[in-house]
Amino acid sequence: MTIAITGSTGQLGRLALAAVAARGGRAIALARDPAKAAGLGAEARAFDYNDPATFGALGGVRTLVLISSSDFTDRVGQHRRVIDAAKAAGVGRVIYTSLLKADRSPMILAADHKATEGYLAASGLKTTLLRNGWYTENHTGSLGGAIAAGALIGSAGAGRFSAAARADYAEAIAVTALGDGHDGKVYELGGDAAYSLAEMAAEVSRQTGKAIGYNDLPPDVYAGILQSFGLPEGFATVLADSDVQAAQGALEDGSGTLSRLIGRPTTTLAAAVAAAL
Repeated sequence: MTIAITGSTGQLGRLALAAVAARGGRAIALARDPAKAAGLGAEARAFDYNDPATFGALGGVRTLVLISSSDFTDRVGQHRRVIDAAKAAGVGRVIYTSLLKADRSPMILAADHKATEGYLAASGLKTTLLRNGWYTENHTGSLGGAIAAGALIGSAGAGRFSAAARADYAEAIAVTALGDGHDGKVYELGGDAAYSLAEMAAEVSRQTGKAIGYNDLPPDVYAGILQSFGLPEGFATVLADSDVQAAQGALEDGSGTLSRLIGRPTTTLAAAVAAAL
């Protein structure tokens, strides 16, 4: 079985390569700059969602892990080009990292994933959809600033996030890429225990010994603050919208599918905060 992983030098891609190796498999690292894949312990091939001249890298690949693009300007177009190339190259199956409840989520972020899922379904390729929930790192990645300011900020209200660590989702990639019986499956994935941002703030307070609160803001104010931190306007709007929709349950999942799939409990909030600190 020849497995290839797109976006292999990104945060999730690197972990997915390591997870495949930890389970005794080998995967090809597809990257725009193969030099950046040096040290990942995998064969590296040049591959760019926007450059059909690189699509020959899919030659001989039986299972393609399509990690969703981080380019929000033409993400669906990029995915379609890769799917078409996979079909032309005779790839047997595509594993796609989608979004929790992508087919029915009101999140702005869900639209590209829903469109990609539809294109995959029409392609005739065998597929496995990994509908990933929120990454805990989406929250813990900004803890330094939150601790300095004395508060976490967001627009999620009392909404709960069934978040899991990237390493948990990477293991799900490895399991489905290496195992049988995943063709045609749609997995809704999330952490075992959901938390609110107020609960995260309380955990940060417990571990740091500092009083860290959670300030809930109107989404336009929150988006404006994110822009002041240097985020592009469109991405800031997407993040604020994600919080608003999380308040309505869009990022909560109590199925326990992820932990069953990877054969262990997902990373706890306490462990994630400790790792970030």
